[in-house]
Amino acid sequence: MALDALQVLNKRIIACRKCPRLVAHREMVARVKRRAFRSQVYWGRPVPGFGDPRAQLLIIGLAPGAHGANRTGRMFTGDRSGDFLYARLYEAGFASQPTSERRDDGLKLHGAYITATARCAPPDNKPAPEEIENCRPYLEAELDLLRPRAVLALGKMAFDGFIKLLRRRGELARTPSFAFRHGARYELSLEKSCARQTLFAVYHPSQQNTQTGRVTPAMYRRVLRDVRKHLGL
Repeated sequence: MALDALQVLNKRIIACRKCPRLVAHREMVARVKRRAFRSQVYWGRPVPGFGDPRAQLLIIGLAPGAHGANRTGRMFTGDRSGDFLYARLYEAGFASQPTSERRDDGLKLHGAYITATARCAPPDNKPAPEEIENCRPYLEAELDLLRPRAVLALGKMAFDGFIKLLRRRGELARTPSFAFRHGARYELSLEKSCARQTLFAVYHPSQQNTQTGRVTPAMYRRVLRDVRKHLGL
């Protein structure tokens, strides 16, 4: 079953120590902590994917936040990015509640699964290319287990990383090119697996984007409405 296989995969992810720079950074953050969370025990390990094992929608971010998912142990949980994202997923019917405070807060996803191109919190939110490459097998395994009909890339780096992964797998020809923009939609014909997949793109729900108005709730609502329509939900 997908659930059992995902649980085995997540145990592998949590135990991963492939990237010395990321291991040192995530563990340092977990020791030093942020003043507001000084009394909390940080997760401080790679963050596994989270969601519905029967998901038709795979949501891909870049990497865990240092004081968000690296603290709570669940993707997009415990920071402003997650507050924005889960509120929109709740409105669209993909989440059971609009808040994401900690990994045992009862939040469940319906028809969606959230993951990232890198599983450890990187310095300055910038994983190195070789660190993303080390994480690539985990994302590949999730794709093989879930076989989602739709993928939602949160930001350009997640978008580019997903396209690169498909090319490395021999799923996409070198042409055409795929340009990132908010609201972009691409119908993908996966050559190796003989399947079709739809790729949607949005700006990342970072605090910098949401507070400056580059990203608004209405912008996410429109894209998620299109995703639901595509999936027949």
